[in-house]
Amino acid sequence: MLVGFTRGLREWDLSSTPLDVVNALYGEFFEYGVRHFFPSCTIAVLGRANSNPPDFTFHPRPDGRLEVQWGGLEYAVQHDGRALSEDEVRLVAAISNVLAARYRSLFNPRSNATSFGLFRGLPEDHFVAAYLDPTAYLDENGVAGRDRISDAIEVLRIASLTTYENRRVSTGVLLLGSDARPRPAGAVSYTSQLTAIKSFHRLSDGLQTVFVANPDGSLVDVADVCDFARANADASLPAPSPARYQAHALATLRGGHICLALTPNGEIKIWAEGAQQFNFLDGRWRLTEVAERYRQWALAVVDLRLAELLFTVALNMAEARRGGIFVVLADPAMARQFVSSPDLLFDGEPSHGRKDQIQYLLRGKRVLEMSPAILETIARMDGAIVLDGESNLLAFGAILRHDLTVAAESEILQGSRTTAAIESSRFGSVLKISEDGLVSFYRNRERVWEI
Repeated sequence: MLVGFTRGLREWDLSSTPLDVVNALYGEFFEYGVRHFFPSCTIAVLGRANSNPPDFTFHPRPDGRLEVQWGGLEYAVQHDGRALSEDEVRLVAAISNVLAARYRSLFNPRSNATSFGLFRGLPEDHFVAAYLDPTAYLDENGVAGRDRISDAIEVLRIASLTTYENRRVSTGVLLLGSDARPRPAGAVSYTSQLTAIKSFHRLSDGLQTVFVANPDGSLVDVADVCDFARANADASLPAPSPARYQAHALATLRGGHICLALTPNGEIKIWAEGAQQFNFLDGRWRLTEVAERYRQWALAVVDLRLAELLFTVALNMAEARRGGIFVVLADPAMARQFVSSPDLLFDGEPSHGRKDQIQYLLRGKRVLEMSPAILETIARMDGAIVLDGESNLLAFGAILRHDLTVAAESEILQGSRTTAAIESSRFGSVLKISEDGLVSFYRNRERVWEI
């Protein structure tokens, strides 16, 4: 019986599978990949294409639509109201490269055991890896190389399910892009097999200490991430970073290094080119585009010092899982339209026995003249921080008034903090920090971005 079964396996030929079925299946994979990262994107089939797999072709259109050909079909990928960003197009290309590599490996007799790694783990992990380094997916002969980034992601995924003394495990790894370190005798690859070693997770906390892996994926050292950051200490990052992870961003600023960390909150973060590129939170990978999103925020606030301060404090609060709202007004007089009068620092009406009795401690203060620690402390109070474009503090711990009828009619009635952020964005630029670790920017009652 066993002989007959194995003979049947040998005689089964994948090439006999109708190509139309395989092409349609890979078309579904493509749509799944795009929707995973961009849930609000519209993906439409335009018709038959002139090319067949495994080739993908891209045609950015003047209206912001991205036309993609794959599997004999042509797709249109687009956002409503805006064009895909350069990073988003790069990610769509990464999805395409992974699927094309998988397709080629199925029908190439030269595919080896290494190529099977293309199908190991979650496909979106491979999409992230191909965005950061597409090398392993670009062999036109269909023989894929080892993907050390997806291997590292798999390590962190398994570690995220592990606890030590009833606490979540945190860990991290720095994947060297250049200047490989000497390989110690007996060095092993940084793969999920290491997670079976009980003491493995205790060697790196991901916050200060990280494993170090060579470009070939071999585990060669444990290091203080600050040692790598020190070489770039005099350089400027593309965007502000939360204090806890500034060293991780600096460590990747030069040399092509990539840093991955599983945080104490159970979130996976990835840095490259001096900025956080991805995070895995609430079951989904997010392309952070932190440099572009900081640029948009800075343009709205105008004062670069103020924009940087508020952005940094918001990221710090998100890491601490503390909620809050910052509202920056172009005209301070607008505060009277949505801030409760007793909360206003400049002309509030006394309400004896309440916080107005200590408001004098912050009256007339400018945020840029405060210690960031003080700003972060008052931002954690229930309510919002309201200030003007010159950093004058107008209210703290403020209750923001909004018309719930209008909110409900606009179908934006959500959590109280979200509703307050949306409605107050009619008067200025708003950063909302959620207790689940997300930061959102609202303007004109629209969410501009979320990281």
